Amino acid sequence: MSAEKKPNETAHDEKSIEIEEDPIAPIPKFPSEHKDVVKDELAGLETDPGSLEEGQDKEQLEESIRLVPKIVRELVSMDDDPSLPTITFRFFVLSTMFSSLGAVVSQISWFRTTAASYSMFFVQIVSYWLGTFMARTLPTLECNLFGFKFSLNPGPFSIKEHVLITISASAGASLNLGEIVVAVKDIFYQEKMHPLAAVFLMWATIFTGYSFAAIGRNFLLYDPDLIWPSALMQTALYRTLRGEGQTLDVSRKQIHVFWCVLIGVFFWSFLPEYAFPFTSSLAILCWFSPRNDTVKFISSGLGGMGFLNFTLDWSNITSNIMVSPWWTQVISFTAFVVSVWILVPIAHFTGAWNPIALPVMSNRLFTGNGTKYPFGELTDKQGKFLPEAYDRLGNVYMSTYNLWGIFFGYATFLSAFVQIFLFGRQKIWSTIQHLRQRKQHSFKDRLNVLMSAYEEVPLWWYIVLFICCTATMLILIQTQDLYIPWWTFVIGLVLGSLTVVPMGFIYAISAYQVSTGTWNELMYGYMAPGTHPVGSLVYRTVAGQCWYRAQSILLDQKIGHYMKVSPRATFFSQIWGTLIGVPVNYAVIRWVIDTKRPYLDGTKKDPLGQWSGQAPQMYLNQGIQYGTVGPVRLFQDTIYGPLRWGFLLGVVTPIIIYLLHRRFPRAKFHLWHPTIFFSSMENFYGNVSTGPLSAIIGGFICMFYVFRYKHAFWVRYNYLVGAAADTGLSLAILAIFVFFGSGERAVVMPEWWGNDSVSVEKCYGSGDPLS
Repeated sequence: MSAEKKPNETAHDEKSIEIEEDPIAPIPKFPSEHKDVVKDELAGLETDPGSLEEGQDKEQLEESIRLVPKIVRELVSMDDDPSLPTITFRFFVLSTMFSSLGAVVSQISWFRTTAASYSMFFVQIVSYWLGTFMARTLPTLECNLFGFKFSLNPGPFSIKEHVLITISASAGASLNLGEIVVAVKDIFYQEKMHPLAAVFLMWATIFTGYSFAAIGRNFLLYDPDLIWPSALMQTALYRTLRGEGQTLDVSRKQIHVFWCVLIGVFFWSFLPEYAFPFTSSLAILCWFSPRNDTVKFISSGLGGMGFLNFTLDWSNITSNIMVSPWWTQVISFTAFVVSVWILVPIAHFTGAWNPIALPVMSNRLFTGNGTKYPFGELTDKQGKFLPEAYDRLGNVYMSTYNLWGIFFGYATFLSAFVQIFLFGRQKIWSTIQHLRQRKQHSFKDRLNVLMSAYEEVPLWWYIVLFICCTATMLILIQTQDLYIPWWTFVIGLVLGSLTVVPMGFIYAISAYQVSTGTWNELMYGYMAPGTHPVGSLVYRTVAGQCWYRAQSILLDQKIGHYMKVSPRATFFSQIWGTLIGVPVNYAVIRWVIDTKRPYLDGTKKDPLGQWSGQAPQMYLNQGIQYGTVGPVRLFQDTIYGPLRWGFLLGVVTPIIIYLLHRRFPRAKFHLWHPTIFFSSMENFYGNVSTGPLSAIIGGFICMFYVFRYKHAFWVRYNYLVGAAADTGLSLAILAIFVFFGSGERAVVMPEWWGNDSVSVEKCYGSGDPLS
């Protein structure tokens, strides 16, 4: 942290420093003429005198630390102890437990309309306790298991064990996209996959994405300017739990704050999530005119626009407001305002674009007369398209909201490639030069110098993983009813690999994950029109998985990089967590479908809108549009004609932003990232639109005001509070599920003023935007 400045050192005031910003990674960098400021800052860093490598003097050490971005220096230790244990008996016990638990929570969340993901912060905290407890109580017994010798208790619970347990749990808890195929087949077509086939399908799609991380790691992992904000948040909590980098008094205060926030959010979350759902969506305008249909549409956050609608439910906000940079949050909220508060009322009150009277914010498919489209009649029992049925039923129509979602989805994909070429080509070329010299650790910053002591994961590990996954998928395609031509699967692998680097750059600097699903569906629709919707979803799983899973594995590897954990140990922990998590995922899928099927398939409506089946319904819709009907038939209708202009928008907009940035370099046009804007415009808020307004207010406080004007306080508590709030919410959701919502013991909250069965928001208009 910065050394305390004397009153007369105004020349070194940070506010007076001219800051450069890299367009692809807007991290503050200090110009060379201000190196003295950096020296003052480095003077406050705790570094072990023994950390100087052979032949390295103190000046070289300071220079290597200076190359680390300021925000990273504030949160990440610049020292390492390679002797600390990593893969131990404690690791296997705790990683198995937390991977299984995470698989349950995250898979349930996929079927819900709103739910926080399984909190890795919860895993960090509890695994620290349990690991420390095991280190104190287990005997130091040497064991031999199938030739592998290990100790039950190799000594104190190390921070590297701690990191690997969390990384393994993250891998096991992350959704695998294979559930799209398994769930849609069962919910809408009553086709239940064999359990082994389903599990191997999910394993193969996950590990395909893991193998593609080999493409992105050299571009995205070692460059110190790519900070990966989500990785910094977890790193900050590791150091807080262990009291590293600060005095004992500060550590105690941090722990105290953490527990106060966690306990407070835990108990509060029972109100919006179960006992007092009125607090989850405060539709203020409805309070003044509760029975007005127009007011309901404008103010409701459950199926309406959510205008001036606030939420007190942390699951609608999440710690994203404390992780994503302020410029990213501004772009996302701007997109929400344009999409939901401007375009939605225009479409609703004028009927613009869509000549058919359909609910504007619905995510279902309709016939030309506005009735629900009987998509099951479009294919025979073998999944073959029936042209005569399509001629009889007519074209597939959707809400105007979904139309512009597709439009901006086309723009999203192309803009990412144009953006990375215009703003990031020099950085990519520099990385390529490093790779040509076989110097992935040729970056001279302190962290890369430390990590150069560890063996890298060999490329052949990734290649073997890729070959095994490809062979498994080809076997499943030939033996299971996946309805996808094998050659489209191969093309999906090729095209999916191209998205890893450009989308990864965006995530590494902004913590924003770009969706590529709409583009993948379009490509499949042109290649194999008239096929079963499930075939389109298999293609989407394969092509999209390359980016989503590569992103998650690279994120965890960046955490390992910050914590100086061996890359091979990190890779193994990710594989282990996935091997454990996928079978649990499948068991949860079966439970949810068997118990919530009427809500998921649309037969009944969940009064709280939580089990709406939004995710599987959305995937099915796109599978029908592109896989079954196909874009050629679809775009013959004039309603779909404007969608083609999305491609042009995706190409032209980054060019305009780039030219403006070159013409006005101090205006920060490069921060108006078109890919993030287009991807945010693609988001569907038709079921829940109550969170963005509250989130942008919280983001302004955390990532603008406190970050800028109370920076020392921000460094100490920002990530900590976000981690505590997410942990409290996750524990509350798990407790509600276990004690009130599982099996035959389900306890329904009695109806009262704060749990109105007609409308928890007190919006009693007769309109139903969700229909």
